[in-house]
Amino acid sequence: MQRRQTSQTRVGNIAIGSDNGIRIQSMTTTNTNDTDACTAQAIRIIEAGGELVRLTTQGVREAENMKNISAALRAAGYDTPLVADVHFNAKVADVAARHCEKVRINPGNYVDPARTFKQLEYTGEEYAAELQRIEQRLVPLLDICREHNTAIRIGVNHGSLSDRIMSRYGDTPDGIVESCMEFLRICRRHSFNNIVISIKASNTVVMVHAVRKLVSAMDAEDMHYPLHLGVTEAGEGEDGRIKSAVGIGALLTEGIGDTIRVSLSEEPECEIPVARKLVSFVAECAGRREAAVITGDTLTLCFDEADPEDLQLKAAMTAGALLIDRRATKLVVRNRGEEMTALADAILQAARVKFTKPEFISCPGCGRTLYDLQQTIARIKQAILGEAQRDPRFRTLKIGIMGCIVNGPGEMADADYGYVGAGPGKVSLYKQKQCVEKNIPADEAVGKLLQLIKDTI
Repeated sequence: MQRRQTSQTRVGNIAIGSDNGIRIQSMTTTNTNDTDACTAQAIRIIEAGGELVRLTTQGVREAENMKNISAALRAAGYDTPLVADVHFNAKVADVAARHCEKVRINPGNYVDPARTFKQLEYTGEEYAAELQRIEQRLVPLLDICREHNTAIRIGVNHGSLSDRIMSRYGDTPDGIVESCMEFLRICRRHSFNNIVISIKASNTVVMVHAVRKLVSAMDAEDMHYPLHLGVTEAGEGEDGRIKSAVGIGALLTEGIGDTIRVSLSEEPECEIPVARKLVSFVAECAGRREAAVITGDTLTLCFDEADPEDLQLKAAMTAGALLIDRRATKLVVRNRGEEMTALADAILQAARVKFTKPEFISCPGCGRTLYDLQQTIARIKQAILGEAQRDPRFRTLKIGIMGCIVNGPGEMADADYGYVGAGPGKVSLYKQKQCVEKNIPADEAVGKLLQLIKDTI
C-alpha cells in the first residue's frame, strides 16, 4: 500500500501531510468558557496521545477564551496545537484565528443559512452571486490566518450541507464535494494554502465515496491538501469502534488520510487509543484485504487475536472497502477457529449492507451539548433494545441522538427518529427530517421519544 502524497500544512508545531505520518486528534466536551475544565480535559487528551485538540467556539466569548485556555496549557508545559470549531457565525472564526493554531469552518453554514431542507431555485447569475458573497466574507479570514500563521480546516459535514448546495446537487457525495471545492478554489485564488480538509458523514458509504470523489476532484484541479478522516456520530462501545474502523479504515488502507479522529460518545481521551490502533493496523489490514478470499458473494476472514477490540478493529478495517464497494455482501469472521457471527453482523451493518439490530447514531458531544449525553444514550438504548425484544418492528430502527442542532436534522436524515439538544435541559424530537415536538424538558424526553415511535412506527 502506498500513501497518497499530499502537500504539508503547518498547525503550530505540528506538520500534517507530506511524509509526516498520520496525526491523531480529539475534541473536548467541556464548556469552552470554563478555562480550568477545558485545560484539564485537553491535558487528558494530550497525555493519551492526542496531537491536536479541538474545542467548540459557538460565539465570540468562547473564541476569545481560547486565548486563556492556550495560555493555561502552555503554562502547564504543553504546546499541543488548539483548533477552534466554528459554525453559523463567520465573525467567530475571525476572532478564534488570532488565538488558535487552526480554525475549522463548515462551508454548509459559514455564510449560507442553516439547513432547512427547502428547495431553492437559482439562475446562473444568482448562483454566481452567492459564491461571490462567500468569497467576500472568506477573504478577511484568510488574511487574519496569514497574519497569525493560523491554518484552516475546511470541514464539510453531510449533516449540514446548505440548502443552496442541496438544491443544485441533492443529498449526494457530489454535493458534499462541491461544497468543499467552492471554498478551496477561493483559497487558491487568494494564494492561501495552509489548509486541511475533512468530509464527514455518519453513513460510512457516503463518507468513503465522498472522500474518494474529493480526491479525484482535487487531483483534476492540481490540489493536494492533506485530508482529515472521521465518521461522525459513530456511537459508543463496540458499535462505535466498528463503524469508525469500517469508514476510516477503508480509506487508510487505500493510502488516503493524513489525520484522523475516532468520534465516540465517550470521554474524549477514550478515542485516542482506538485511533492509534487504527493507524498501527493499516499495513496489516491493507495486506490482508488484498489477500482476502471472496467466494461468490461471501468474504471470509480468519484471525488469531487474543484482544477483542483488536479483532473488531482489524476485521472491520479489512472488510470495510470490500463491503462498501459491494465486492461482497456476506461476511464470515473466524477467530482461532471460532465463527464470530455477532461481529460479522455488526460489520455488515456498519457498512450499510445488512441490518440486524437497532442502530444508534450518536454524536460524541462537545461544549454545545447541554444535557448528559452518555447517560441519555444509555437510557435510550435500554428502552429501544427492550422494545426490540418484544416488537420486531424496533429491531432495525435507526435512532439519532445529537447534542445540538449543528448536524442534528441532517445526519438524522439517515435515521428513523431523532433526539436533539435544543437548549439548556431542552430536547426536540424528530421523525426523519421533521421536527415533531420542540423544547421538551430533558427528563421527559426519553419517554416521549419512545411514545412517538410506538405511535408512528
